[in-house]
Parts: sequence; C-alpha cells; structure tokens
Amino acid sequence: MMDPSLNVLGGLLEPCSTAPMTGFYRDGCCNTGPQDRGQHTVCAVMTAEFLALSKYLGNDLSTPRPEYGFAGLKPGDRWCLCAGRFLQAHEEGAAPQVHLRATHANTLELVPLSVLRLYDAAPEAR
Repeated sequence: MMDPSLNVLGGLLEPCSTAPMTGFYRDGCCNTGPQDRGQHTVCAVMTAEFLALSKYLGNDLSTPRPEYGFAGLKPGDRWCLCAGRFLQAHEEGAAPQVHLRATHANTLELVPLSVLRLYDAAPEAR
C-alpha cells in the first residue's frame, strides 16, 4: 500500500476537485508519481487570465475535448496544474490562486512555499 500523500503544509493531501475530475491519476487529488513527468501537483483555481496564458503557451485547458472526456475548464474550476507551469505563470504575473492543503508536498521541489502562500485561496484556514 502506498503511504498517504502529504500537502505543502505537512498535513494529509486533501482532494482538489472531482467536478471536473482532476489529477494526473484522475483521482480528484494532486497526487504524483514516477509516471507524472509534468508534476501535476498544484491545486489551482482557474482564472480567465491564467486560462488565456496557458492557451497562449500551448496548453489549451479551456476548449472542450469530448474525445478525451474533457469538458474544458472555466474560471472558478479547481485543477491540478504542473508545478513548472504554475511557477511560469507566477513569473508572468498571471498565477491563479492555490489550495495549499490540496497541493502536493513535491511541489516544493520547484516552487517555494513563500511563493505558494502569495496565492493562498484560503488564508483564514491556516
């Protein structure tokens, strides 16, 4: 059995979203493993600005792709983003908010906690 995943705050990883179903493993959580080369570990709240940036950078998350069972994301949806893409969006000034308790601890290999805290969607929950 796998050990339970931890979040960036050191607690148990909470679900990110099941509607739409997210995560590299499509389990609703931002879990990661050896097959997840993109490190889909940041539980982010989509914004129009971020979706536009992602599309511009070549990853269109807003257009429905029914052949993959993907309805397309809209502002307000929660989604497991690649840690590197989140960092790029931060550097471009277009990073979305994040749910720290649903963001996998491995994110900290690329994104410092101090940067993630700038986008905390639930600061009162600390």
